[in-house]
Amino acid sequence: MEWLSSALGPQPMMAMFLTIALGYLLGEVNIKGFSLGVGAVLFVALFMGWLVPKSAPAPMVGTLGLALFLYAVGVQYGKQFFLGLTSSAGRKANFIALTGVLLSGVVSVLFLKMTSLDLGHTLGLFAGAGTSTPTLQAAIVTLGNDDPAVGYSVAYPLGVAGPILFLYITFMVLKPKIEVPAGGGLELLEIAPNDAVIKGKTVGEVLAGLPAGIEIAALRRAHHNVPATHETALQPNDVLLVTGKNPETLQEAARQLGEVHEGRMTGDRRDLDYIRVFASRPAAVGRTLADLKLPDGKPHVLVHVRRGDAEIVPNANLVLEYGDRVGLLAHRDDFAALRKFFGDSIKGTAEFSYISIGLGMALGFLLGAINFPLPGIGKLALGLSGVLIVALILGNMRRTGGLNWTMPLSANLVLRNLGLTLFLAQVGMSSGPKFVNTVAQTGFLMIGLAAIVVAALVLPILLLGLGVFKMPYDEVAGIVAGACGNPAILAYSNKLTPTEKPDLGYAMIFPGMTIVKILFVDIVPALLSG
Repeated sequence: MEWLSSALGPQPMMAMFLTIALGYLLGEVNIKGFSLGVGAVLFVALFMGWLVPKSAPAPMVGTLGLALFLYAVGVQYGKQFFLGLTSSAGRKANFIALTGVLLSGVVSVLFLKMTSLDLGHTLGLFAGAGTSTPTLQAAIVTLGNDDPAVGYSVAYPLGVAGPILFLYITFMVLKPKIEVPAGGGLELLEIAPNDAVIKGKTVGEVLAGLPAGIEIAALRRAHHNVPATHETALQPNDVLLVTGKNPETLQEAARQLGEVHEGRMTGDRRDLDYIRVFASRPAAVGRTLADLKLPDGKPHVLVHVRRGDAEIVPNANLVLEYGDRVGLLAHRDDFAALRKFFGDSIKGTAEFSYISIGLGMALGFLLGAINFPLPGIGKLALGLSGVLIVALILGNMRRTGGLNWTMPLSANLVLRNLGLTLFLAQVGMSSGPKFVNTVAQTGFLMIGLAAIVVAALVLPILLLGLGVFKMPYDEVAGIVAGACGNPAILAYSNKLTPTEKPDLGYAMIFPGMTIVKILFVDIVPALLSG
């Protein structure tokens, strides 16, 4: 392998990107539904670091990559995170997740007194069992060495496979009944209401008695289609265009109001036609629908917003983001003005403000550099968790004046995955030689201990969620995914329970538990040394 060392040793960037390519290739290998995904980059990087020790990139590459990952996660999930802190359901879910995370941390620290492992290895086991790359970085910085990367790399595969196995066994034993929502897009239904049902009422008053998730977008009156607002007074012989995501809910609305009357409204596009535009103009993005001042012209109505793969029934408090696809009913004469107002550029799905990300990252690094006094411990610096905290705050704010803090989901995913990949490649290549030596001495012991730490993380969540609080299985699966943090676990939860609850649970839990894990590896060394 002399030729390989000679070729890659002086070329760390070439070695790193070759590692990334091979890692993703390995990560796509699927064995009965299990794959390593981006985590495979770490294992290829460890091998590359052992094979060509001099090829490791500079540490700043890994720091930059992880900072980008944390910032993208925080901006994406900021709103859901703070919702989880303020709602009763969110606080209960965070408590359950916190119990599992702290118990796994305590178990990993107990191994210090029971085995020959050092602190770096045990903190690495904790980080790997929770598949938390930011925790690994925090442990490396706190201890000043790469020992945590060894424990992390041993525990990481179990941190992915273990929770999936626990979720599968629990699902097969309990056989929970999961109510799967029907329909993936927006559904339309024309309803001719009974005069007695709408007499003397406005659209808003009628909606108050209908199932949740229903909107009345337009109505047909005197052979013309006109937009409907909550203040619109209904008259006899009106036909309503009702929208929603669930066909069963729409049918229930039809049973309450009158009868289905298809074809009159959708077949007549003289007054209202459908147009869908991309939200890409800065003045329209980052504002609630109530604050949007649509261009003057003939009456029009905003029917739906599609964000990523999700269909959203609009409400006054919905904040538009770059790349949203906005569906409207309007007169064709106003189409050009509406396109100009929203921007209607597909570039909006990939663009974000470099001013906002620059300021946000700078504030995050500033917060991370501040030393906070902790009684009995000394001083604690948040490090890169400061970037995550600032990003969560900005993601919840969405917009400050003319500055948008959010970014399109597609751009967010690219930035997040790129950052995580760079960090895994750099830290793996730097710790490759030490990994091989340590695993050769204690490999089977560390694998067994890693399995125990994973069980200590997942089992309390399942027992508390399903046994004590009697929560639905899909909600608990989301909590498990958020506490463990790996997207593969979330994907498997969605496969078992194809509802939105795992995604919501993951979004509420993941950022907070990431901060808890980082603080744990920051504080524990100070406590043990004291």
